[in-house]
Amino acid sequence: MPRPHSRRRLVVAVMTALLLGAAGAPAAQAQDEEPTNLITNGDFASGTTGWWSTANLTGAVADGEWCLDVPGGTLNAWDAIVGQNDLPLAAGESYELRFTARASADLSVRALVQRDVDPWPTAIEEFPALSAEAQSFSYAFTASADWTDAQLAFQIGRHAEPWQFCLSEVQLLTGAEPPVYEPDTGPRVRVNQVAYFPDAPKRATLVTDATDPVPWQLNDAAGTLVAEGDSEPYGDESTSGESVHVIDFSAATATGEGFTITADGETSYPFAIGGNAYGDLAVDAMSFYYPQRSGIAIDDAIAPGYGREAGHVDAAPNQGDGAVPCYADACDYTLDVTGGWYDAGDHGKYVVNGGISVAQLMSVYERALHAPTGDAGRLADGSLRVPEHGDGVPDVLDEARWEVEFLLSMQVPAGEELAGMAHHKIHDEKWTGLPLLPADDPQPRYLQPPSTAATLNLAAAAAQAARLFAPYDAAFAAECLEAAETAWEAALAHPDVYAPETSPDGGGPYGDSDVADEFYWAATELFLTTGTKSYEEYVLGSKLHDADSFGAGAFHWGSVAALAKLDLALVPNALPGRDEVVAQVITGADNYLELQAASPWGLSYGSSGTFDWGSNSAVLNELVVVATAFDLTGETQYRDGVLTGLDYIMGRNALGNSYVTGYGSHDSRNMHSRWYANQLDPSLPNPPAGTLAGGPNSVTATWDPVAQRWLGGCAPQRCYIDDIGSWATNELTINWNAPLAQIANFAADQSPSVSASPSCKGEYKINGQWPGGFNAQITVTNTGDEALEGLTLRWALPTGQSIEHSWSVKLVQQGHTVTATELAGGSALKPGRTFTFGLIGVKDARTAVAPASIACMAD
Repeated sequence: MPRPHSRRRLVVAVMTALLLGAAGAPAAQAQDEEPTNLITNGDFASGTTGWWSTANLTGAVADGEWCLDVPGGTLNAWDAIVGQNDLPLAAGESYELRFTARASADLSVRALVQRDVDPWPTAIEEFPALSAEAQSFSYAFTASADWTDAQLAFQIGRHAEPWQFCLSEVQLLTGAEPPVYEPDTGPRVRVNQVAYFPDAPKRATLVTDATDPVPWQLNDAAGTLVAEGDSEPYGDESTSGESVHVIDFSAATATGEGFTITADGETSYPFAIGGNAYGDLAVDAMSFYYPQRSGIAIDDAIAPGYGREAGHVDAAPNQGDGAVPCYADACDYTLDVTGGWYDAGDHGKYVVNGGISVAQLMSVYERALHAPTGDAGRLADGSLRVPEHGDGVPDVLDEARWEVEFLLSMQVPAGEELAGMAHHKIHDEKWTGLPLLPADDPQPRYLQPPSTAATLNLAAAAAQAARLFAPYDAAFAAECLEAAETAWEAALAHPDVYAPETSPDGGGPYGDSDVADEFYWAATELFLTTGTKSYEEYVLGSKLHDADSFGAGAFHWGSVAALAKLDLALVPNALPGRDEVVAQVITGADNYLELQAASPWGLSYGSSGTFDWGSNSAVLNELVVVATAFDLTGETQYRDGVLTGLDYIMGRNALGNSYVTGYGSHDSRNMHSRWYANQLDPSLPNPPAGTLAGGPNSVTATWDPVAQRWLGGCAPQRCYIDDIGSWATNELTINWNAPLAQIANFAADQSPSVSASPSCKGEYKINGQWPGGFNAQITVTNTGDEALEGLTLRWALPTGQSIEHSWSVKLVQQGHTVTATELAGGSALKPGRTFTFGLIGVKDARTAVAPASIACMAD
C-alpha cells in the first residue's frame, strides 16, 4: 500500500527559499564591503518612483507600503505585474532578494528576476505564498550572465476573484553568500522504501567513510532482531559522489511491514518484506492516465481529489480541439483532435510521444496474455480507476483506446497533400504559466506539420491496437488496421519528412531525423498483426534487424528498434529466424545484469557517468528488457534483476528518495505540472499516487532555471530537485509512466502473495493446418508429487486464431484468453501422469503458431 507522505525538507544557506520571520534575516556579507541595494525606492518613501505596473492595477502608497487592487478573471500570472527595470547583474556574483508582502486572500504569486526580452531568461523564480499577515521573504541566487537590463517582476495575475496585493521593504542586495542546496537525503542506509520479496535479493546501500565492514541489524516493526551481518565495502562511487558499502540481507525470510536496517549509527526508512505493494503500484501507475485525459471531465468519484472540468472542448476560455487549423496556414483544413492524453505537465499532445506511451501501456496487457507469469485476469474490466467499467473490455485497453483514437484523429485526410501521414503534434501558440487547469487555457491551438516519425508511430500503435481489440470491438480493430496500413504507405511515399529539432513556442520539438527505427517498429507491429509477407520482408531486410539495439536506456521515443524486438520475441509469430531475435533480447538483458552487478546501487544505467533527461524512464526501460528475458527463459536471475533495479526507483539511491508519488517515506510530489500544482496553489493537488518523476539529469545544457540555480557541480545521481519549476529533472510524462506501469505489473505478477502455479507442465502442438484452419493437441503433465484436483489450463490464442470445437475438455474463449476445464472428465491428474486433449481451430491466412505459454491452476 502507499505509505503516508513525509514532509519534504530543504536546507538552504542564508535561509534561501525559506519563509523568514516578520523581521527578515540578514544575509552574510563580504567582509570588506557593504552590500549595495540595486532597487530604487524600495521603501516607497518617494511614492512609486522607479516602479511600474500594468494598466489593470490601481493602488496607493501608505506608511511605506504599496497596496494595489488586482482584478479577478485573469488567466496568466503575467496578466498583472508590478516591477522595476534596468537592474545590473554581474555573472558569478550572488544576490539576495528581500521583500515583505501580504494579500487579502491566501494565494501565491510569482517573483522573478529576469530579462524583459524574449525568451525571458530567468535568474531567479519563486512562488511565495501570501496571507493577510505581512511576511518577509528572502531568496539568494547567483547570476549566470552579465545583464544591464534585468527586471524585478511580481507577477500577480491568474486569480479568479479580485484581491489586494501589498508590497514593502524591497531590496536586491549585492554581496550575498552563494546559495547552497542541501537536499534531505534521510538516513544514510538507503533502502527500497516500499517492499522486498522474501525469495528475491534484498540489498541496501550504506553511505559511509568507513573502510572496514560495518555491522548491520535487520529489525522488525517491534524492534526485534531478525537478522544481522557485516556490510561489504565498495568505496568511492562516481555516480553518487559518495563512499558506500553494500548490505545484503537476502537470507532473511521473515515477512511483514515496518522492517528497518541499522548500520553505522543510522536506521533506514521502514519497508515491507512480502505483501502485495506492487499490485497496488500497478493499478496506480496505469490509473495515472485517466486524470491526464484531454477532452473529458475528470470524475472526482473515480479519481478522488482530481476531479476537474473537461479541457479543450471548445468551451471558453478554451479555444478547443474540435476544429484545429494548421500552424501558419500550412493547410486549408481543420481536424477534430479532441481527446488523447496531455503529454506531460503542459497542455500539448504529441503523436511521437503518444505512440510509444500507448504502445507500452498496451504491452502491459499483451505481456499478460503471453508471458508464463502473466495474469490477464488482474487487468480485467473493473480493475483500474477509469469510467468505462462494465463494458467487458480490460480497463488497460479502455485507457489505451483514449489515446489511440486521438492518434487516428491526427491523420491527414484523404485527398489532401500528404494524405495518410500524421501531424507531428498539436499544442498552444504560446507557452502558458503555472498553475493553469486545462479548462482555463486561453491559447489558440495549432496542428504542427506532418512528419514521417509521427506517421510511423501511428502505424505501429494502431497495428498493435488492431490485434488486441479484435476480440472486443471488431469494427474498431478494423479501423485501427486500416489507419495503420494507410500510414505505412504514406510513410513509404514520404520517408524523409522530418520534424525540426526546434519548435514554435508553446510545445516541445520531438525532432527526429533518423526514422529507420520507426520503419522497423511499424513493420514489426504490422507483421505481428497481419502476417503479411511484405511486412515480414521489411523486418528481415532492415539494417536494424541484426544490429545490437540494447544500449544505454534500451529505447525511448526517438529510438524504438528495441521495442520492436521485444514484441517479436514475446508475441507468438512465425518470423523466420525468430530465435535469433530472442537471443538478442537475452544478450541485452545479460549486459544490463552485468552492469547492475557492478553497481553498489543495483543500477544498470548510468555507468558512463551521464544521467539523461528522464533517466528514471531509462532505468525502467532497461528493466523491461530484463523482464522480457525472464518471460522468455524463466531463469530466476532475470526476475531478480528486475526487482533489484526497482529498488533504485523506490529509494535505494544517492538521494534516499522514492521517485514515485505516494510510495515510500520520502517521495517525489512536486512534479512539473500545470494542474498538479499544490506547491504553487494549496487548493490544487499533488500528482496522483503512482506518478513517476523524471529523475536525475546531469546534462547541464538541458537544465531549467531551478536546476541551474541549485544543482551546479552535482554528482550525476544527485542532479535532481523535487521542485515544480524543474522540468529538466522533475517533470511527469506519459512516456515515463509507461515503463513504470510495465515493471510494476511484472513485479505484481511475481508477488509471493499471488498463488504459485501447481507442479504441472503444458505443451501445445499444432499437428496440421490448412487454409482457414488447424488442428492442435495439448498435453499437460503432473511434474509434482501430489495429485492435482480441479485442474484448469489457460492460454492466449495468437492473433488471427479462434477455436471451432474440441474434445476431452471444456474450452471457453473470452477475448484472447482460452480456459480449459473438465480435463478427462474432471479426474485428478496423478503424479507423473499426462492428460491429452485436442481442438480444431479457425485461422486467417498466416501460418498458425502455438501460444507462448500455458498456465496451470489447481484446487
